[in-house]
Amino acid sequence: MSQARAGETRDRVFRFVRDRLLAGDPPTVREVQRVFGFRTPHTARYHLEKLVAERKLSAARGKARGYRLPMGGEPAAPVGWVPLLGRVEAGRPTEAVEDVEGYVPVPADRSGEGLFALRVQGRSMVGAGILPDDLVIVRRQPTADSGALVVALVDGEATVKRLRRRDGRVELHPENPEFAPIRSDREITLLGKVVEVRRTVG
Repeated sequence: MSQARAGETRDRVFRFVRDRLLAGDPPTVREVQRVFGFRTPHTARYHLEKLVAERKLSAARGKARGYRLPMGGEPAAPVGWVPLLGRVEAGRPTEAVEDVEGYVPVPADRSGEGLFALRVQGRSMVGAGILPDDLVIVRRQPTADSGALVVALVDGEATVKRLRRRDGRVELHPENPEFAPIRSDREITLLGKVVEVRRTVG
């Protein structure tokens, strides 16, 4: 999409959201996606967060209908973007793929931390509050403390698990009793530490 077309689309998104807000009916991200025919809710969120960065909207984080018209007070926080690199299994490891599917907003002062995002599939981490279709924000790092939530390659396949170090061994533990831990007799390479989990509501 050209920059001009993206700007035109964003103006249309703003007018739609503004009219809904003035009517007292804030839209959800998924409503914006549906109205404008975006393929994923992330495209809708991208335009909304760009409007926040331009200070045309403000955002109450953690709320499904959290976008508002600015009413003075503190200026909207600047936004940075990190790549969404496909899916990661929270279950049995699946083949690692790093195709950029889109971009995810983060505070601008964190966008230089080597962050990337992955969409979760599988249910092995439900005990840690990580559900299918959640996004995990990951900081690239080759090591992590025992107990950290991590994304790792196991025999070349990617998974999200809790890291445990026992008697000099590395283990990857699920947070669901239906799944077995992954022991260090397999080739395990740490890709990074999970620093945030996001879920789209509504």
